[in-house]
Amino acid sequence: MSKVTLICGRICCGKTTYAKKMCAETNAVLLSVDEIMLSLFDQCCGEKMHMEFERRIKEYLLNKSLAFIQKDIDVVLDWGFWTKHERTAVKEFFKSHDAGYEMYYIDISEEEWKRRLAKRNSAVLEGEHIAYFVDENLALKFASMFEAPGEAETDRIFKDI
Repeated sequence: MSKVTLICGRICCGKTTYAKKMCAETNAVLLSVDEIMLSLFDQCCGEKMHMEFERRIKEYLLNKSLAFIQKDIDVVLDWGFWTKHERTAVKEFFKSHDAGYEMYYIDISEEEWKRRLAKRNSAVLEGEHIAYFVDENLALKFASMFEAPGEAETDRIFKDI
């Protein structure tokens, strides 16, 4: 039976890298909010519009994931699941559709997070990587928004992968 894997973690912790590796190893389909947002809007749609488009894309991808698992294709959702409220809502969505899911949490140290963020920002500036550039103020904002899940919320926790 197919399932959906939810990849939780703060920005630039390695979610997408892990999700891509997992998809390659398991033949799952990767559904990524950032991939769609960046391909449609680059980094210039403004915060209010970004939040609305992100909400719509997440809704679309949740429904699309059901279509895949109904065809017995595993799905990996790569979008962070930053808040307990969002994690609970998504789990309830899959429960209400009798769909199997697992929540994976990627937890990295503060030092490693800063190193990865600097490396990614450099690659974005050099045009080597398509991702969001996160300056210091945005990093602080995102860090304050992230609610780390407890062990009871997750099926697997990965430390410093």
